[in-house]
This record gives sequence, C-alpha cells and structure tokens, in this order.
Amino acid sequence: MKRLIKTLTTATLLAASAFCVQANASVVVAATRVVFPANEREVTVKLSNDGNTPALVQAWIDTGDQNASPEQIKVPFTLTPSMFRLDPKKGQTLRMIYTKEPLAQDKESMFWLNVLEVPPKAGAGEDMNKLQLAFRTRIKVFFRPQGLQGSAQEAPSKAQWSIVRGADGKGYALQATNPTPYFVNLGSIALEVGGKTYDAGSGYLKPGSSELFPIANLTSAPSAAEVNYTSINDWGGGVKGKQAVSASN
Repeated sequence: MKRLIKTLTTATLLAASAFCVQANASVVVAATRVVFPANEREVTVKLSNDGNTPALVQAWIDTGDQNASPEQIKVPFTLTPSMFRLDPKKGQTLRMIYTKEPLAQDKESMFWLNVLEVPPKAGAGEDMNKLQLAFRTRIKVFFRPQGLQGSAQEAPSKAQWSIVRGADGKGYALQATNPTPYFVNLGSIALEVGGKTYDAGSGYLKPGSSELFPIANLTSAPSAAEVNYTSINDWGGGVKGKQAVSASN
C-alpha cells in the first residue's frame, strides 16, 4: 500500500504538470513545524479534514530525502496512526513517539513530517475524467536536547553575515554562519545597500555550519551593507531582524 500511494503521488504530480487546474488540499496540519523536547516521550500533531469528501491519509517521517520511500526510511520515531481514513469536517491526532535511539546531545537534529492526502476514487455517476490530485504536506521536526546553550529565540541574532563570491565564482552571495546549537529558519533574506534592496532568497542554517545565499543582481561588492531577514520561531511566526554585514575580501 505504501508503494501504491508513492506511485499515485508521482502520477498525479505528472498529470498536474499537463493541465491547468485549481486545487487545494483538504487535510490541514495544525502546525508549520514540530519541536520535540528530548525529555518528552511523545508529542502530538493535529490534522483536520476541511473538505467535503473523505480522504485516505498516510503519514511518515524522513531524514531529509523527500524522495525516499517510506518503507525504506529509518528514523528514531514511531508515528501512529500511519495510515487512516479522515472523514470530512473531522480531526485526527498523530502521536510521534521517540524510540530512544541515540541522537546528538550538543545540538538539535532535524527530521521531516510528511502528510499525504489521497482523494477517493470517482464513484458511479461522477465525472470519470475529472483530474484528482494527491497532496503532500511536509514540515520540519526539530529534536531538541536539554541543556543547550542560549535559546532558539535568540539564535537568529547570533548568526554572522558576510558577502563573498558566488559558489561558481560569478556574482555574489551572503554567507551566514550559525555558531549556535539550534537550527535557524529564515523565511526571507535581503541585502540593503545604499537604499537599494537585493533579494537573497530564504532557507535555514544548521547548527555550527555556514550556508551561502546568492544575491540577485548585485554586480559589485559594497564596502558597507546590512542584511534584513525574517526568522521563523517555534510557533511558525515571523520575527524581523537586521545585522551589519562584514566587508567582502
């Protein structure tokens, strides 16, 4: 059944590329991220079906490869129920249980929660030519050990920014270094230079690592600049921040 649903998802995505349709997922996840404290045995995630028809739902957790088959993924969590029918205007609670396999204790670890919604087949008398799509929602799961230095809320302001040459040696990029043990999630990044704004996309910073964010349309390295960003907190809210950017070499 898992392989069948994976195949169905691929087929519907290919079909969607060939037709111009408007569609919305009926099954809604009541969160944009999950924080799993290491001292908790389990956390719960609420789903609801806001549509008018029942849906078959499959849920699983992956380690970062969104194309991996659910039956081949090994994660230190059990998710229950993993497959169920969700009737219209009804809800379902997913239980995410930590199975105690060792994880890093000096920094956060990140996983992904997947929720796949498959609509019912067209019944007798219904339009058999109607395009039906499977919808997949994928949100971050942060496993947070106890006793980490600092806090997740202050981590974005600790990032260090500099302007460097692009990864291919062409153009420029913002290099962000995260010295904290927390993931830093950035919904938007922009460079401010002399009253002009240059988009640098979005993304996230792993604990203790650096990431490059290409700067659109920047043709020369400024001597002084400022980065404006919106970080995403534990509750999915956007928090605006700004920092000076060090001069590039």
